[in-house]
Amino acid sequence: MLDTSARLLKLLSLLQIPREWTGVELAERLEVSARTVRTDIGKLRELGYAVDARPGVAGGYRLVAGTAMPPLVLDDDEAVAIAIGLTTAMTRGIRLGESSVTALGKVEQVMPPHLRQRVDAARAATSVADDPDASLDVSVFSAIASAIRWNERLRFDYATHRGTPSRRLTEPHRLINWGSRWYLLAWDVERGDWRTFRADRIVPQPPTGVRFRPREIDEELVVAHVMRGVGRALWAYRARILVQAPAAEVEAKIGPPAVVTPVGERACEVEVGSDDPDRLALWITQLDAEIEVLEGDELIAAFARLAARLRRAAGAAGAAEG
Repeated sequence: MLDTSARLLKLLSLLQIPREWTGVELAERLEVSARTVRTDIGKLRELGYAVDARPGVAGGYRLVAGTAMPPLVLDDDEAVAIAIGLTTAMTRGIRLGESSVTALGKVEQVMPPHLRQRVDAARAATSVADDPDASLDVSVFSAIASAIRWNERLRFDYATHRGTPSRRLTEPHRLINWGSRWYLLAWDVERGDWRTFRADRIVPQPPTGVRFRPREIDEELVVAHVMRGVGRALWAYRARILVQAPAAEVEAKIGPPAVVTPVGERACEVEVGSDDPDRLALWITQLDAEIEVLEGDELIAAFARLAARLRRAAGAAGAAEG
């Protein structure tokens, strides 16, 4: 039979599984009497664990949310996952500050050597490009995440990429990580449309307390919607081209943030952009299809420069063969 401390840890580990346990089931697992189970449940409650008990044949015990955060019992994989998650979060644009350091220290301090080796191996095998300009305070992250979780309207101050300040009232839908930045996809109440916001530019205001019914949006398109909105906002040069190829085929090659619109079964219009028209021209040639520039003088000029370079290259190659 386990001693009291070991038994309490095993009981806590069982209760942390999201299900309801009968007294008989717990007694069998712990190899003790039902009376001992009731005594141990009382001890867990004294330690701060909120254990709900329902009497009767259909009743049982389950762990519920309390008023404070009690200690947790983790298995090997869970402990490794938390350590790696905290390490990654500190390098993924979220400023967790001292809390992350102390939490990571507590987890690693009690890890046996073989688990610590797994965490070290994961760190050694991965690299993350840091972007200090895109760091996100954990309090901002939590405020946004809570509003999403409880379907509560979120009001915040926001600065666009041009630095223009504004106050937004939104119905937040999802936080998306892209590269080193986090973005919020939300319904802008005043503008009556979906908008994408860089989370590190958000300054949350006090909670509104106003609940909303989530709007329907195709979950498969959420990430694409954000990538398209962010990419288009950053384009320095824009163009619209006609591509003599089916829309599905073109979209599979380029994806967001470009916008592909079918024109019949064998052609499509594509809205594209870049911060370098010459690079954009070279990229478009990789579509391997006939194209026509409908809008975009910079792209037309870039194609002319590219064509001239290719003619010179072809001429030099022909002269060498002769």
